[in-house]
Amino acid sequence: MSAPSQPAISLPGFLFKPPQRIVDLGCGPGNSTAVLESRYPKAELVGMDSSPDMIRKAQSTLPHLDFTVEDLESYSPNSRVIKRLMETQPSGGVFAFQVPDNLDQPSHVSMRETAKNGPWAAKLETIGRDSFQSPREIYDALKPISSRVDVFHTSYYHALENHEAIVEWVKGTGLRPYLDPLDPQEKEAFLEDYLRRLKDAYPACVDGRVLLPYPRLFVVAVKN
Repeated sequence: MSAPSQPAISLPGFLFKPPQRIVDLGCGPGNSTAVLESRYPKAELVGMDSSPDMIRKAQSTLPHLDFTVEDLESYSPNSRVIKRLMETQPSGGVFAFQVPDNLDQPSHVSMRETAKNGPWAAKLETIGRDSFQSPREIYDALKPISSRVDVFHTSYYHALENHEAIVEWVKGTGLRPYLDPLDPQEKEAFLEDYLRRLKDAYPACVDGRVLLPYPRLFVVAVKN
C-alpha cells in the first residue's frame, strides 16, 4: 500500500452500506479509483479529474472503467459546491470526501515564507491556495439536507527518506503554483531556500528519515 493511497483506503470504512454507484471526484491517476473498485466490485464506478494527463494515466491503468475530464469549479472550497453535490444524491445516498488540511503545516508555511522573501516576491504575491471550509461551515452546509453528517480529522505520518523527498512530495501539488511563474534559475534558487526551511522545520529521526505529518479532513453525509 502506498502512503498517498491511505486516505482513499480509510474513507470507505466509514460508509454505512455498500454503494451502488460511485463518482470518484479528483481521481488523479486512478489510485483511489482502484481502491474503491477493490472494495466495492459490484458498484458502478466513474472517475473525474480536471487534469487530462491524470485521466489518461487512469484510463491506461484501469481501461475497463469510465473516466472523464471535469473541472469542479477548480475544486474551490465553496459551500455552494458542496451543497450542490449533496443535492444530486438520492434519498439515502452518501456523499463522502476527504481533503488535505495542511495549509498550516511547516511544509506549506515554508512555501509562503519562501515566496515572500526572495527576488521573486513580486511575481508570487498573488499565489496561494484558499483555506478549505471549517468543520462547522461544512456541517452547516450539509445538515439541512442530510439525516446524518460526520466530520472528523486524521493525521498520517509519512516516514520519508530525507528532506529532499518532502520537496518531491509537494512539487506537483502545493509547490506547483509557486514554481510555474519562475524561470529555471529562479526555480532552482526557490527550491534551495525552501529546502533550507524544511530542514529547520523537520528534524531528522534516529535513522535519518523525516516524519512528514499529513492531516486530512473527512466528511461523510447521508441525504435526507
